[in-house]
Parts: sequence; structure tokens; C-alpha cells
Amino acid sequence: MKVDFLIIGQGIAGTVLSYTLMQAGQSVLVMDEYKPNSASRVAAGVINPVSGRRFTVAWQYDQIYPVAVQLYRELEQLLGVPVFKPRDIYNVLPSEQLKEAFMERTTGLSYMEDPPEEKVKTYGQWLDQPHGAAIVKGATILLHNLLPAWREYLKDHNSLREERLDISRLEIGPEGVKYANISARYLVFCEGAAIVNNPWFNYIPFLLNKGEVLTVQIPGFSTPDIVKRSVSLVPQGEDTYWVGATFAWDYPDEVPTAEKREILEKGLRQLLKVPYRVLDQLAAVRPSGTDRRPIMGLHPGYPSLGIFNGLGTKGCSLAPAMAAEFVAHVLRNEPLQVDTDIKRFFNRYKG
Repeated sequence: MKVDFLIIGQGIAGTVLSYTLMQAGQSVLVMDEYKPNSASRVAAGVINPVSGRRFTVAWQYDQIYPVAVQLYRELEQLLGVPVFKPRDIYNVLPSEQLKEAFMERTTGLSYMEDPPEEKVKTYGQWLDQPHGAAIVKGATILLHNLLPAWREYLKDHNSLREERLDISRLEIGPEGVKYANISARYLVFCEGAAIVNNPWFNYIPFLLNKGEVLTVQIPGFSTPDIVKRSVSLVPQGEDTYWVGATFAWDYPDEVPTAEKREILEKGLRQLLKVPYRVLDQLAAVRPSGTDRRPIMGLHPGYPSLGIFNGLGTKGCSLAPAMAAEFVAHVLRNEPLQVDTDIKRFFNRYKG
């Protein structure tokens, strides 16, 4: 089997990159061993223009957001499932000091608005919000629809191998790579946290972060909005919500912990006036670079090997624009941004 690109991994990075390559007329084979607790399958798919304790606008947000909207709308049409869901992010402000900081840094932004009094009043039955709230216009990518639907699309087009790549069987030559009965001009790793064990890219200083989330039911409470304070409530249907997420840089395994559950529940108790019921707890590990920027490009010593990784918690918003940049770089030799190019780590490369 001959293809232009062999892609390892079918999380949000591998999904968006494989689609973008197909749209560019390239033949693609995705290789992915299904893992139910992969970072993309545990994530809520939130696109939020304003985040962090300093309420900063996300990196290059005004440029990447329109690209994301267009790509996810295209995938909706192609796959016949809902993918892109615009949502208000209802930020419950925890103190007067943080309220002032939030307003100072976000007032005047096109995606910022004051909540209607009626909405504040309605939420007052459910939420503890003595310091008020503010709305940021955001969205969610419905990953529970997108990832399995794209997987089926790949299967239908003979473009998926449901197996793990055995690197000992990989042959790298001047014209591409060979693996079993597959020949490809390029092999691109979109393998998430597994990248730290990749012998060709282990000189890149990835940081692995373990996140934990809850699924909860809040009887009678139903809203299309994301509700955010120290935790985020992301609607999953009716009165069920994704609640997250915690962060841990040091952890022994990928198993959910009682400690992080208590942190999440403490956030829920601070936010809610009403009872809730925990339905599930999940954990996943996600990679990011030390500079919190995407990591992509072709290997300096093996130019048929590429990487498209490190999108982090902003993966759903970043992936479409970054995939377009990566494809333009590989197919047309257009330069990558300095902030995203793996060349920034070349001084660590030992050959």
C-alpha cells in the first residue's frame, strides 16, 4: 500500500491533520490503537478566547478562530454529525478584586459582553454568584461526535489501521518510510503523550500533564452555556455536565485519584447552591511544550519524519490553523512560524 502520509494517532491533532491533508489532495493512512482515556477523548473540546488567572487573550486567537470555525463546519457537512457548538461562557467572578481585573483586561473585546439581568437572575437559583458574572463568547467541539465519526470515515475509505506502530519494524529511507506493507513519503507523529518515548523526537522538552475530570448530574439544572469559576461545567445533555479540570505535573500513573476528585467537588460546592451527583471520574495525560506553543515540523536528520503535537489545552482551537500551516510547509516549503517550528529545539539535537 502506497500513501503520501502515514499519520500516527487519531486524537484531535491526527484527525484535523489527516482531514487537512486529504483536502490538499494527499493520500493518507492513519494508524491508531484505540485508547478510551486518551486526552482528546477525555477533553471537553472547549474553545475559550480568554483564559488563565490573568484573563489573557489566547495566543493568536483572532487569526486561528475563523479557521477553526470553517474547518469544523466543513466536517459537520462531510460527516453528517454536529461538531461545532457556539456557546456563551458564563464566568462567575469569585471576588471583587478578580472582577475588577477581569473587566479591566477584557472590556472592549468583541467576544466579551455583560450578561442580561434576566440570565443573572435565573442563574441565581442555581449558582452562588455574589460578585456577579461576565460572558465570553466561546464554543465547544463535540469530540464525542467528531472523533468516532472521522474514524468511521477513515475506515470506509480504507485509510485506518487500528494497531500500534512497532517502531522496530519501521524502515527510513531517502524517499520515505516503509512499514510492513505500507510505503509513505512522510510519517507524521500525532501520538499525544506517547511522544516522550519516541526515539526520533525525544530531544524535545515535552511536559506531560495529567488532568482529571468528573461527569456529574445536577437534577433540574439545564443550560447550553459553559459555566466557569474555579471549575468549568460543560453541558453534555439534559442535566449532565463535564466538570474539570485538574492539573498534575508529577503523578505515578493515569488512574483517577480521590485527591483530585475532592478538588473538583470543592469547586462544585463553591459554585452550586443545589445538590449534584457524581456519575464518573476520568483521567488523561496530555503533552505540551515548555513554551506552551505547538510543536511541529520535519526531523532535522530524517526529513521524511514529521511531528504535529503539543497543542495542549487549546488543541481544538489551534489544530485547524496549525494543520494548515504544517501542510503548507511540507507541500510548498512555506516557512513555519518561529514559535511553532521544531527548529527552536535544534540545539538539543544530538544527531
